[in-house]
Amino acid sequence: MTTALDIVTRSLRSIGAYAAGEQIAAEDANDAFDLLNDLLDTWSNTTMMIPYITEIIFTLTNGKYQYTIGKNGTIGGSFTGSIAPGTNGIGVLTVTTVPSGDIALGQFIGGAADGTQITQFITGAGGIGTYEVNISQTVASTTLSTYYQRPMRINSAYVRVSTLDYPVAPINVENYNQIGFKTLNGPWPRALYYQPSSPLGNITFWPVPASGEMHMFAETVLGQFNSLSDTVTLPPGYKMALRWNLAELLMPEYGKVDQMTVAMIKENAENSRAWIKRTNMQPPAVASFDDALVSMHRANDSAWIFSGGFLP
Repeated sequence: MTTALDIVTRSLRSIGAYAAGEQIAAEDANDAFDLLNDLLDTWSNTTMMIPYITEIIFTLTNGKYQYTIGKNGTIGGSFTGSIAPGTNGIGVLTVTTVPSGDIALGQFIGGAADGTQITQFITGAGGIGTYEVNISQTVASTTLSTYYQRPMRINSAYVRVSTLDYPVAPINVENYNQIGFKTLNGPWPRALYYQPSSPLGNITFWPVPASGEMHMFAETVLGQFNSLSDTVTLPPGYKMALRWNLAELLMPEYGKVDQMTVAMIKENAENSRAWIKRTNMQPPAVASFDDALVSMHRANDSAWIFSGGFLP
């Protein structure tokens, strides 16, 4: 397990601001900590620095076609649960009731455990049971909420109706404006328009759905540290990348670095980003599938009059 202070300390020593074993001054640690979170925030805007895709799952409400996503948004749920310290810096969430919504990997918890993320199923799988969370803590049994971080973009989606999955096309605002009958009712949505406003993102479905379980896939927003003592489990390569890229950002503030060290830090920062990008590079989408396996191909029908003809 790595803490924010571990990364900050190694970065400050890499640029020669502190010697090995020397105590980091609180003001320097806090300044570097703020810059570390700024770095993570910047990487969230870079697709190839994102380690995985988050699957956002929620149940559609009959007749409702607009939802908000993020903390205190309409996409989420509530449950009764408690958290106990686990091993290796993680916590164990025990869920006893789920009055609304579902519990899914990647969700964040609001309330008494605000900012804690659900990272793994133990005995639970969306309902009552136990789950691994990223912060070791003690929270007595209480009512908690779940939410997803506001995504930067939604890449793809489908809706599950009974046992069948139907593709839902993410569209841009120009495509959405072409829809002539925006309040058309349908059994499930065929398209979604996502507006990444802040602090909550807004999702609009078309046509207005009657039912279904939505599955949306979005690039994960890299979580930020709440404090220098926060522990985090990073994917392979990220700890080193954060160390050298933070060192690169800190160099101008200290001015103690000779030219050979500057070149070494810049090279290490660039190489560590390149390693991560190669790992995160996604294979190209398969051009086509067997028509019997997917529902993307269908005959033309009169629905084009409502959609402007842009939907597949």
